[in-house]
Amino acid sequence: MWLSVLETRRAPAIYAAAGASFAAIAARGLLVPLYAHGLGASRFEVGALFSVATLAAALLSLPSGVLIDRFGARSLLWISLALSAGSQLAIAASTTVVPLFIWQVIGGLGAGAQQAALFSAVTESVPGNRLGRSMGWLTFSMQAGFFLGPAVAGLALAVLDVRTDIAVTTIALVAAVPGALAAPQTRQSQRGLSLAAPLRALLGQRAFVPVVVGLVSCTLVWGTVGAFLPIFGKEQLGLASSQVGYMLALAAVVNGLSRIPGGRLVDAATRRWPIVFVGAVVWSAATIALGHTSGFWAPAILIIIGTPFIATAYVAMGVVFGGLSEASTRGVTMGAYGTVLFLGLAAGPLIFGPIVQTYGYAAGFTACAVAAIGLALVMAAMHVEPLRRREEVPLPPAAPGTG
Repeated sequence: MWLSVLETRRAPAIYAAAGASFAAIAARGLLVPLYAHGLGASRFEVGALFSVATLAAALLSLPSGVLIDRFGARSLLWISLALSAGSQLAIAASTTVVPLFIWQVIGGLGAGAQQAALFSAVTESVPGNRLGRSMGWLTFSMQAGFFLGPAVAGLALAVLDVRTDIAVTTIALVAAVPGALAAPQTRQSQRGLSLAAPLRALLGQRAFVPVVVGLVSCTLVWGTVGAFLPIFGKEQLGLASSQVGYMLALAAVVNGLSRIPGGRLVDAATRRWPIVFVGAVVWSAATIALGHTSGFWAPAILIIIGTPFIATAYVAMGVVFGGLSEASTRGVTMGAYGTVLFLGLAAGPLIFGPIVQTYGYAAGFTACAVAAIGLALVMAAMHVEPLRRREEVPLPPAAPGTG
C-alpha cells in the first residue's frame, strides 16, 4: 500500500524532472552541432563533440552509482543539474571550437550523474511488478523532453541566433527542481564508497553480459544517427535548421509515445531478449535506408517506422538492469547501465565518423548498422545456446528393475 502511495506522490515529480533535464540536453544536441558547424568545425569534429560528452557521461555513471548508494539520489541529481546548467551557459559564451569540447565534457559528466540518479530514484520508488510501466513513463518523459527541446529551440531560431538560443534553452532546467526535491535520499551503503562487492555481484549474474551486448548494439547505431542527424539534415537532406529541429522533435514524439505501451509489453513478456533483438535489427535496417534518402518526408517515414522498435528495446533493457539490482546495489547497477549506454552512444560517432567524413553518410550509416546487427546476433546466440544445452541434457539411465 505504502509503495503505491509513494509512487503517486514521488514518481510524477521525478518524471517531470527527467523531461525538463532531457529537454535541455536535446536542445543542446541540436544547437551545439549547428553552432560548431557555423564556427568552422568539420564533420568529424561535430561528431567528436557528441562523443566527448557521452564518454564523459560514461566515465561518471558508475562512480555516480556508488555516490547514490552512499549519499542518495537527491544529492547527485542536484549536482548534475548544476553541471548541466553551468556548461550550457559556458558554451553560449564560447567563440571558438576548442572550448566547446571542454564544456561538452563537463555537460556530459552532468548527464551521466543525471541518468544514474533518475533511474535509481524510479527503481526505488515503485514495486517490481510495475517496473516496466514505470520505466515506460520515465523514458516517455525523457522523450517528451527530447521532443520539446528541439521543437522549442528550432522555433526560436526564427528570431534568435544559435548562440543566444543555447543560453535561453538552459531555462528548461528550472522545471527539474521539484523532481530534485522529491527524489529519495535513501542510503544503501554505510561502509564508505564501496564498488568492488556490488560490482562483483552484478557481473556474476547470467543475464548481465547478454544485456550489455544488446545495449551496445542498440546504442551504437542510435548514437551514430543522433550525432550526425543535425548536419546530415542540412548537408544531404537539404533542410533548414528549423526543419532539422522538427525532424528531431518528430523522432522524440514517436519515441515517447512508444514507451508506455512498450512498458506494458515488456511487463507481459516472459523473455525480453527477443524484444531487444528485433529493436536493434529494425532500427539498423532503417538506418541503412536513411543514408540513401533526401528531403523531409522519406527520412521522417523511416524514423516513424523504426523508432517504436528500438524504443521498446530500451525499455526492456532498463527493466532487465532493474532486476539485476536485486542482487547488487541499486546505484551501482543503474550506474553500470549508464556507463554502457553512454559508451555505446559515444563509440558510434568515433568509430564510424571517419567513414562518414571520407565516404559519406550512406557508407558510415551502413557500416554502423551492419556492426549493430552483428552484435544483436551475438546476444541472441548467448541466449539460445544455454536453452539448447538444457534441452540436450541426457536423462539418467533407468534404475535396475524399473524398466
